Amino acid sequence: MNDILSTTPAVLSHTPWNKGKIVGAKPPPRPKHVWSIRTKLQVDGRLRDLAMFNVAIDSKLRGCDVVALKVDDVALRGYAADRATVRQKKTGRPVKFELTESTRQAIDDYLRTTGKKSGEYLFTGRRRTTGHMTTRQYARLLSHWIADIGLDPHLFGTHSIRRTKATLIYRRTGNLRAVQLLLGHTKIESTVRYLGIEVDDALAIAEQVEV
Repeated sequence: MNDILSTTPAVLSHTPWNKGKIVGAKPPPRPKHVWSIRTKLQVDGRLRDLAMFNVAIDSKLRGCDVVALKVDDVALRGYAADRATVRQKKTGRPVKFELTESTRQAIDDYLRTTGKKSGEYLFTGRRRTTGHMTTRQYARLLSHWIADIGLDPHLFGTHSIRRTKATLIYRRTGNLRAVQLLLGHTKIESTVRYLGIEVDDALAIAEQVEV
């Protein structure tokens, strides 16, 4: 009996890498959260952060593309344009986006205050005058914005901001092709997975069925 027990392999304790962590796609903030962040940034007079937040929402760009924007990308003649086109770093493909009136106003106020010129990066860190803000700095800023309105910053990420307007557009129109173009996805399957549409639609159907 002792021999049998001695040959039994020991069970090693293993802690899953995702224990206690939030995994999967992080949800977009709700419209009321978006407006709460905007209001907070306006009240605090944080012009750069307000312009960046609004541009990130409207552009639906990845974080790496948001921080790499230059003045000319959104304000060719010194004033924010209605629409802009940016070549995505990940895919190399251009993507077009609109700039709403509130975003244009935020950009104009920011440019007027900072005196940024053509050819300069739009968003720079406080200690960097030539290079653009890093994606890590952007992520930290987002965490502060989220925490300032009383939400858990661990529940949201930079992709939450990219997903915000795209999700609303799909829910209001059901036009998946339009969302694909706005996000710059090459395959519509990528858009389906990115928005979690199949899961959301299934839950919506389930909620309408009572047993």
